[in-house]
Amino acid sequence: MGVEVETVCVTGASGFIGSWLVMRLLEKGYTVRATVRDPDNTRKVNHLLELPKADTHLTLWKADLSVEGSFDEAVQGCTGVFHVATPMDFESKDPENEVIKPTINGVLDIMKACAKAKTVRRVVFTSSAGTVDVEEHKKTVYDETCWSDLEFVQTVKMTGWMYFVSKTLAEQAAWKYAKENNLDFISVIPPLVVGPFIMPSMPPSLITALSLITGNEAHYGIIKQGNYVHLDDLCRAHIVLFENPKAEGRYICSSHEATIHDLAKLLREKYPEYNVPAKFKDIDEDLASVVFSSKKLMDLGFEFKYSLEEMFAGAVETCREKGLIPLSHEKQAAEDKLVGAVETCRPIPLSHEKQAVEESKEKGGVPADSEAP
Repeated sequence: MGVEVETVCVTGASGFIGSWLVMRLLEKGYTVRATVRDPDNTRKVNHLLELPKADTHLTLWKADLSVEGSFDEAVQGCTGVFHVATPMDFESKDPENEVIKPTINGVLDIMKACAKAKTVRRVVFTSSAGTVDVEEHKKTVYDETCWSDLEFVQTVKMTGWMYFVSKTLAEQAAWKYAKENNLDFISVIPPLVVGPFIMPSMPPSLITALSLITGNEAHYGIIKQGNYVHLDDLCRAHIVLFENPKAEGRYICSSHEATIHDLAKLLREKYPEYNVPAKFKDIDEDLASVVFSSKKLMDLGFEFKYSLEEMFAGAVETCREKGLIPLSHEKQAAEDKLVGAVETCRPIPLSHEKQAVEESKEKGGVPADSEAP
């Protein structure tokens, strides 16, 4: 069947990864059914409706991971499903019921919808590096055979622990269901996803990736021995893995590794206006890099396009444009001059954490269309 007549479903379509993936699918000629929690919330979906080809090739469908069967209608008739949506709330007071169970139940509900539809030839699941490398003693190289140590995660309960547990258990449950029901299932395992974006608010993964700029020390542990991929590379990989008949199993999609010291040096040199720290308490100076091997993906012919500097430049520039992080002093002065003396005082944006909480309240609970590392 030609791409121009194929219909695919993207869950969590309004989020960081989901919205960019929708954009790339539309560009390739796919008809896209985008699931969101509230299609009538124009502030949360306008960035999708404004995409090129959206008027002819995009429809919005109401679906919620916490509501059993809510994806059935959107999936019916699709040849492919990209399951990107995941509950994510690092500050949850009840992680078992607000994050872990909804993630597992949600992926199984979507797998069941695909099995019932009988038209879906492949499911592509957005997994996470958190399913692979969270353990007490780090390996030097990680590949698709590795799984996180959930006993260690639940004992230490580091920042984001409930996300690592939920994604690991959800992927394992999906693999079990796929094998038992003969579903063609692929999982894509990205590390920290960085780059420009089209959603209106701060993507959760950039709260972590840009923590050296914002001073959010709680996230330094995640980037201590970091791995990164550009958002566009990740979305292109999703499409390649859907289209390539030889693809099977898990695929790590990671283009660069950098310690927190490497990243701090890059950001200090490129953005001297931000007070990026040079030293970090309780983090060794001679920290070794940890490698996420994307050999399996590249063996299919996939090529990464973007450098580490390019992905962070795109992220910072987009955040500045949307008022999510302060402008540089020079750009701020120029902008203030343009708006005139009466409006030289810019409103102070909410902190990233407070903004995320406010948005979660607006959605009536845990954000279901967000992504993180």
